Amino acid sequence: MKALNLLLTLVLMLPATAAWAVRAVEVDDPAPDFTLPMLDGGNLRLQEQRGQVVLVNFWASWCGPCRQEMPLLDRMHQRYQDAGFVVLGVNVEGDKRLAQGLVQQTGVNFPILIDQDQKVSALYDVSAMPSSVVLDRNGVVRYVHLGYKPGDEASYLDVIQRLIRE
Repeated sequence: MKALNLLLTLVLMLPATAAWAVRAVEVDDPAPDFTLPMLDGGNLRLQEQRGQVVLVNFWASWCGPCRQEMPLLDRMHQRYQDAGFVVLGVNVEGDKRLAQGLVQQTGVNFPILIDQDQKVSALYDVSAMPSSVVLDRNGVVRYVHLGYKPGDEASYLDVIQRLIRE
């Protein structure tokens, strides 16, 4: 029930924030900057990731496809991090305990950020779980993907490999 209430809150919040000039991120747009607390302490600012290819993945612990996708994203993160690639997982629930539980279950090692007030989710107009945004080394949105089904990771890999070579 708690997860359903959170989902309804998030869904209802997004259209309301759109009224004050928030719009969906689109390919070729500069990625909106943000700073969020990290699950393991400290803060992370997106702009500090410039120079790397970045996949920002919005997820929730109650999301089955998120649970499937996270280990795959972690493998990509580990495989390509030395080439200048990083995955940033943004938990939209804002509850560190829920995020920590899923991280422990999945064993992922990429940075996990906590969107406590869902402001970043609103800034990126997140409308599906999971949602992923891939940024080039200059912080420009180059790919947006909503949802997850097995096999989607192939399209991520195509984009990531191309951007790493640029």
